[in-house]
Formats: sequence, C-alpha cells, structure tokens
Amino acid sequence: MNNLKGKDIMAVGLTMFAIFFGAGNLIFPPYLGRMTGAEWFLGFFFFFIVDIGVSMIAIFATIRSNDLSMTGIPSRLGKKMATVVAIIIATCLAPCLAVPRTAATTFEMGWSQMFPSLSIWVFSFIFFAIVCFLTIRPSKVVDIVGNYLTPILVICVLVLIVLGIVDPIGPIAEESTVVTIKEGIINGYQTMDPLGVGLIIVAIMGAVTEKGYATKDIQGRLLARAALLAGILLFVIYGGLTHLGSTVSSGSYEDYNQAALLVAITEELLGTWGVIMMAVIVLFACLTTAIGLTSGFAGTLEKLTNGRCKYKTVVIVMSVFSFVVSNAGIDKIISVAAPILSVIFPCFITMSVLMFFGKYIKNDNVIRVATLFAFVISLSEVLAGFGLPLTYTQYLPLHEYSLGWILPAVIGGIIGKFIPCKQSEA
Repeated sequence: MNNLKGKDIMAVGLTMFAIFFGAGNLIFPPYLGRMTGAEWFLGFFFFFIVDIGVSMIAIFATIRSNDLSMTGIPSRLGKKMATVVAIIIATCLAPCLAVPRTAATTFEMGWSQMFPSLSIWVFSFIFFAIVCFLTIRPSKVVDIVGNYLTPILVICVLVLIVLGIVDPIGPIAEESTVVTIKEGIINGYQTMDPLGVGLIIVAIMGAVTEKGYATKDIQGRLLARAALLAGILLFVIYGGLTHLGSTVSSGSYEDYNQAALLVAITEELLGTWGVIMMAVIVLFACLTTAIGLTSGFAGTLEKLTNGRCKYKTVVIVMSVFSFVVSNAGIDKIISVAAPILSVIFPCFITMSVLMFFGKYIKNDNVIRVATLFAFVISLSEVLAGFGLPLTYTQYLPLHEYSLGWILPAVIGGIIGKFIPCKQSEA
C-alpha cells in the first residue's frame, strides 16, 4: 500500500495520544497549574516542550534512523551499547515505573473512595489481568485503544476542562510560588513520555503492517502524521488541565499531592458524580498506557533477544511484576522515579536532538561524547541533591532550571567531532 488512509492515520494518532496520556499526564498538569498560578501558561509551555516536544523530536528522529524500534534513537552509540541503552530505558520505563504507576494512580484517584473496603492488592490484580488479556494479541492493540478506549477518555477529560473554564473554582493567584520554568521541566520529566516513544512505536507497528503498510517509507509517513495529530490533541488537553489547576492556586489546596489535588478539583466541580467520572477517566487513561507500554516492552524484548523471550511470556511476566510493584503506592513510585528520570532524560534528549539532525553528523563520536557528558552532569546533579560534595554543578549555566547539562553536552559534542571515528552509515 502506497497511499495513506485517513481512518488509519486517525486510529494510529488516537492510539499514540492515548498511550502518551497516562497516569502522569493526568496528575501533573493540574498540580503544575496550582503551583504556578498566573504563570500557568509559561509552566505549561516548558512542560509541553520537555514532554511532547521531545517526544515528537524522538519520533521523527526514530523515523529518520530507519530503525522503527527502541534502538532507533541510541543506534549510533554502537550496536551493543544501543541494545544495552534500549533495554535499560525500556525496563526503567515499563515494568519498574510507568506501568505500575498506572494501577496505583487508578486506585487512588476514585476507586479507593468509591469502594473503601477494596484492597489495592485486589484492585491491582484485576487491573493487570485486564491489561494482560488485552495485550496478549499485539495486532489488536491499535483497534482496541484507538476505536474504543480513546474516544471515551477524550470526552470525559474535555467535559471536566470545559466545566472548569465555564465555572472556575476560584481566582488565579497573581504570583507563582515556585520557579515556574524549572517546575514545568521537572513535571515534564515525570510523565516519562519521550522515553516511551520506542515502546509506543513497537506497540503499534504490528497493526500498522497488518493494515497493509509494508515498507519503512510508508510506515514512517503514517507515524509522522499520526504523531502530529496526537501532539495537537495533547496540547489542548494538557493546556486545559494546567489551567484547571491554576483556578485553585488561591485556595486552600497547598497540602494536596498530585493525585489528591485532581480528585479534589473534580469533586469541587461535580460533587460525588465528579469522583465517579474521574475514576472512569483515570481507568481508561491508565489502561491505554499500560496496554501500550506492556505491548511495546514485550515486542522490544522479543526482538532484542532474537525470539528467545516470547512476546506472550513477557506480557504475562511483566503483568505479574507490575502488579507487585504497583502496591507500593503512587507517592512511593513518584519519589523513586524522580532521580532516575533526572539522570536518564538529559541523555535521551541529547541523543534525540542529535539523531534528528543525524544526516548532518558524520562522526558518531559527536553523539557518543555529548551523551556521555550529559550523563555525567545529570548524575552529578542528582547525587549532589542527595548530599554528595559535587557542588560544582550549581555553577553551570541554566542549573537553576535543571538544565545544567546542556552546555556540557554541547562541549562534549564538539570534543567528539575531533575524535577519529569510522564514517557512520546511519
């Protein structure tokens, strides 16, 4: 098939949107809006750039790499290193952090209130049984998510946003209580979306091929158009949720965490029915993300191990593992994720941006050394936060915005340019 069909672009685009729009994407924008007040759009802008902006760069960089998998972005680090990096990112993202967070978020935002006697162990078991059942056949992921789950998700979220705009909870605080740009960036990290690009592509490639798109060129064109559709939808939804959070920036909501704040906003706007509605929103948002990431992780591991790890086996094992981790609770998962993501994200952003311009970079050492420098600085900043004597990081430009790694990455790329390397075939 050489011509793209509008309905296929729509289905894949809605699937991308739904997988991106998971647990973090629900709870972080309102929290950001509450903290930033009148500066909510500035915070949202940097949140969106770090989250979806980098995701779009990563998608197009993956397409340009001609490797529509988890190894597409790190491909020019070398075959073995690319495999190692892909496995580390996929493992940190899927079974260890993002997927368990989906169940924990779903439970704490609605279902625990509606059913106080319901144990999180019982809820998580049911949740991951559904995920396992819907993921076991990868060719059905796009159809299940794109045709059924996503429309319900979008309608519920839009209803909440519109009600919040028409009848705001309160006035927006004139001043931000935080460094707005920094908070936007940090909250963007917490969504984990860019790291999941490879898994999302893997999750939908089987269905894309089954629809008749057999060549990498036509597959890349389909993915590009679908990504733009998903990006537009996410801009609208994220912006609406951030503004919704700003309407409680003058109220008595300072002691609420991310999950509790969104539940409180919904209850304020819609009462008891709002809690039920939020439970439905979260359930579909988190199910779609869990299905997509589980499918992508299983497909990636099967490919990287040359079929030794079977897709269905990985889905089952990952579902069981995620079930156990999810019972730690949303606060614990977020606290563990923060330092890990602060190390991984700068490296991934560096690789993605350089791979986006990959055809102009002939020396692979530009990408390798730049990524190494980004890793060293981001790791140093995290360790300094835990009390280690690495205070030199606070003197780096943009450190106050958690972007101290940018200049060292640029310097690393320049140094790499002068280190001899065989001409890349990428």
